[in-house]
Amino acid sequence: MTGRYALALDVGGTFTDVILADGESLYTAKTATTPSDPANGFFDGVDKILDRSGVLPSAVSTLSHGSTIATNAILEGKSAKTGMLVTDGFKYVLEIGRAEVPRKENLYAWVKPTRPVRPRFIREAPERILLDGSIDKPLDEDACREAARELGALGIESVAVVFLHAYANPAHERRAGEILREELPNVEISLSSDVLPVFREYERGMATALNAGVQPVVGRYIGRLEAGQKERGIDSPFYIMKSNGGVFSPRQATQQSVHMALSGPAAGAQGAAYVAKAAGYPDLITIDIGGTSADITLIQDGVPSVTKDGEIGPFPLSIPIVDIHTIGAGGGSIAAVTEQGGLIVGPRSAGADPGPACYGKGGTAPTVTDANLVLGRIPPHLLDGETALDRELAEHAIATEIAAPLGIGVTAAAQGILAIVNNNMIGALKVVSVEKGYDPRDFTLCAFGGAGPVQAGELARLLGAPRTLVPRHPGILCALGLLATDLQYDFVRTRLQRPPHYDLDVIRAGYAEIFEEAATCLADEGVPLEKRFYARSADLRYAGQGVEITVDWPGDTVDGESVARLIADFHAKHERLYTFADRDAAVEIVNLNVAATGAMDKVTLPELETAAIGTTPVPAGERSVNFESDAFVSTPTYRREALLTNHKIMGPAIVDQLDATTVLFPGQQAVVDRLGNLIITETSS
Repeated sequence: MTGRYALALDVGGTFTDVILADGESLYTAKTATTPSDPANGFFDGVDKILDRSGVLPSAVSTLSHGSTIATNAILEGKSAKTGMLVTDGFKYVLEIGRAEVPRKENLYAWVKPTRPVRPRFIREAPERILLDGSIDKPLDEDACREAARELGALGIESVAVVFLHAYANPAHERRAGEILREELPNVEISLSSDVLPVFREYERGMATALNAGVQPVVGRYIGRLEAGQKERGIDSPFYIMKSNGGVFSPRQATQQSVHMALSGPAAGAQGAAYVAKAAGYPDLITIDIGGTSADITLIQDGVPSVTKDGEIGPFPLSIPIVDIHTIGAGGGSIAAVTEQGGLIVGPRSAGADPGPACYGKGGTAPTVTDANLVLGRIPPHLLDGETALDRELAEHAIATEIAAPLGIGVTAAAQGILAIVNNNMIGALKVVSVEKGYDPRDFTLCAFGGAGPVQAGELARLLGAPRTLVPRHPGILCALGLLATDLQYDFVRTRLQRPPHYDLDVIRAGYAEIFEEAATCLADEGVPLEKRFYARSADLRYAGQGVEITVDWPGDTVDGESVARLIADFHAKHERLYTFADRDAAVEIVNLNVAATGAMDKVTLPELETAAIGTTPVPAGERSVNFESDAFVSTPTYRREALLTNHKIMGPAIVDQLDATTVLFPGQQAVVDRLGNLIITETSS
């Protein structure tokens, strides 16, 4: 990529992270996110990095973007006004849902969340397609036209079409979509057979409704970005991060907007996987701590775990997404004393505006950032001096809101805030590891995000991880992840097969249909044949179960031998996940899946110059830091950009850099590897 630069921007809740790379040089920047209009923060970042690097807009070869626009629209109820067209008799599918209280909720206090489409905005059309795809009742086109006119009169901006068994035969949905476009030419249309062509009306309907709701929002946003790109003379391909860890084009993003629901966190997982695998640590538990949340995932052999049983807010999201567990714990998480006298931290966040008390923007609530500042663990400024932090404001907030109500000192209160938030994070780290049958001692903890390296030292000890890896640019790793991924599309078809007589012809035909669609998609994206790759899998379950497990399809053929291996692999995976397998039970093949990848050039990670093994770098300064007792210790501080390969730093120590601060506790040491990562271990190990 020499001479041609890859530019990536990840818009987070507090900061927009920017990276520009050409294989020899790597430039980074951070700008404040502008929640009222994220496009402004996006272009602030573009302008800043081009000005800082001196790179001309014409030299940008690719532009990649991770965004929270779809996530925020769904979670904040700011989606477009959405209507729905369903099969006659299925108006209340979304309202009924699964007719159960979610396990994580209080049985007596849970209130069913408002659905993305209310019944008054749902219309029914007489039609019926059967399970095998045959037409039992033709589509009533006149009813569709009448429904379209009624929805238009209600001011609907987008319509989701969800017909029964449309995954088996999309003909009725396709025709209904044509009629809706004729009657409502300025309204977005989402078909369930395009969004999620699988069985289960509730999950399929929810995914389609969510997609319809964010389509206009995402479309307008991407339109602004493309216009701004053109205005600046950046004539390059533009890619958007997907929830599955790949990227897709703006055209696909506007049609399949729900696939952006976890865009930013997925980019972080990809960045961590890429950096750590290059460093020789392919098995990770990652924690990305930003201003408002902590995103946690498990990575094996350099590949982030993917699930189709995800959620966004209170809604199921049954599309392939990086398996990320998110909690409301970040630098901006607000600490408070409950009426009962207990200390809680999060999930409420001060966000970027007004932000923590120490930002001096009018925030008065104490946060995790305020606690770290009071204890000296972070410097009195962010972004190398661009944002000053006011310690007196932080102390006042903690003293007033925490220390005084609890009858303790400010230092003890700050320590308590960090102890609570760390405990919350440890619980989340165990959800992706211990609760899924993995031993944390077999994984490296990878900490990133603006606040990740600050908390990592204590988290590694509490979790029992053998080492912690802090990437060279931890605060912008999500942006780096955008330059370390590929075009990726996921295709699925429900083709239920029950034993003992699996219909191999149906399975072959199903895969052939999917491969044809996948090849067309990659061709439309301009991916050359030699860069197209396909991986097939299937969703299986024991007969009578209501949940499937995804298993890679063994080999490239569909025959009796490959099916037998598939079933054996299912038993083994079920046993690992749930501690048992019934190898005499009937196994059903439910869905056929194909992941289509268009390989892209990856960013080259530059290596550092080398020092003699074990050399201790010269401290840049010192500051008074509190670690584990009431005492403040004069602690050496180091500049991350001054470190060389093989440098060793003994704790207690602080490593400051533009985008993050790393805290080494007494009894810990950090060694710098060839890529500039800090590898932190206990000195006794």
